Amino acid sequence: MNISFLQELFSSITRRDSLLRHRRKGRHHFVHTDLLKACRALLNSDGEASSIALASRALDIYAGLDPAEKQRFFECLTAEFSADPAAVDEAYAAYRESRDNRDLQVLFDTCEPSRQELLRRLNLTSDGTHELVHMREDLLGLLRETPELRALDADFAHLFGSWFNRGFLVLKRMDWNTPAAILEKLIRYEAVHEIHDWNDLRRRLDDRDRRCFAFFHPAIGDEPLIFVEVALHKGLPDQIQAILDPETYDIEDPEAADTAAFFGISNCQTGLRGISFGNFLIKQVVQELKQELPDLKHFVTLSPVPGFRAWLEATYLTADDDKAGALDAESRALLESLDDPEWPQDKARSEQLRDLIRPLAARYLLEEKNAKGLPLNPVARFHLGNGAELHRLNWLGDVSQKGMQQSAGLMVNYLYVLDDIERNHEQYTTSGTIAHSSAVRDLNRRARKLLKGEPAR
Repeated sequence: MNISFLQELFSSITRRDSLLRHRRKGRHHFVHTDLLKACRALLNSDGEASSIALASRALDIYAGLDPAEKQRFFECLTAEFSADPAAVDEAYAAYRESRDNRDLQVLFDTCEPSRQELLRRLNLTSDGTHELVHMREDLLGLLRETPELRALDADFAHLFGSWFNRGFLVLKRMDWNTPAAILEKLIRYEAVHEIHDWNDLRRRLDDRDRRCFAFFHPAIGDEPLIFVEVALHKGLPDQIQAILDPETYDIEDPEAADTAAFFGISNCQTGLRGISFGNFLIKQVVQELKQELPDLKHFVTLSPVPGFRAWLEATYLTADDDKAGALDAESRALLESLDDPEWPQDKARSEQLRDLIRPLAARYLLEEKNAKGLPLNPVARFHLGNGAELHRLNWLGDVSQKGMQQSAGLMVNYLYVLDDIERNHEQYTTSGTIAHSSAVRDLNRRARKLLKGEPAR
């Protein structure tokens, strides 16, 4: 059986159905009660053909809702399509009495909110999966102001976790022969280092020293889920501008490259936030590169540190300078000089800031945790959770305006050592242990000497 042909056929059908639905969008204005009525009809339907038609009708109505009506729909879905408390109590009482697996299954089924079954039925249409991803994108925008909708979001996340299981994902290499419609989406979705134009994109897809891989899902056609950009390099890279600038980045002999540097990983679908693809992507790309280029020895990222400068200033410039763990006045004044855009050109001041900020960055990445006890930095959580090692902190690794604002120019190498990935991942997930190099450990020790009253370790 030609699997590739079937995937292309399925994709074309999906795109055609999507175009038909989008043509219908905007013709009518609906209210949330119209959609609730359609959803109840869909749940009561017991025929496959009629269910598909009802699901398509419900998604068309949703597309005709304005933002306020969408919020009312989500609120009703959360409140009215939940599990029945009385039925749950009855099912639990039966299982508690019998301890029978049949009663346990009844309890499971009773505890499931009816909105989960509704979402499954909405997914019956050929473009239903993609429509539901967009629906969750709308929902995510409301969670901060309407936290009671988090139960509904948990239902989406639960179902998406199954629907976007690794077994359904298709890895494809992107190159200049990839259809233009997909390449255009890479430009639009690039979230780490902006792709300025088609020439910039072509450089990033250059067969000589670049690779780009993306995950796709058959149910949403030519929409990438996540993609990673790779630069072949001699040694571990420490500065992103050299990679992004075609005038300065030139490997004379790409065959001599010993390092694959992952310098950009972009999630493309906001509605799939929290659904993990990146760990599968990195590991599979490492295997693909190792097969294609067996002489590669190092697999490493050149990663940003979003939020680091904000944490640095909030922790050491607004806090009481007399408390334990504070910086002395001279160091505080030095940090304040980050507001001067000319400081990178002042060699003496740059070296002073380097000797202050790199140790504090090591402390931030190794010791600062969120409410769940995980590293505060989201990029660190991603790579450490994948089994990487926090390997090196690169001073002035990103001197762009964005890099200066988010991390005082700092960038990080996370190193993927094939033989250590599983052990690092296991230690991180079970005990929170962060694999890191001796150089990073030494920087963290230096941070304790910089801070007042910090205990030695």
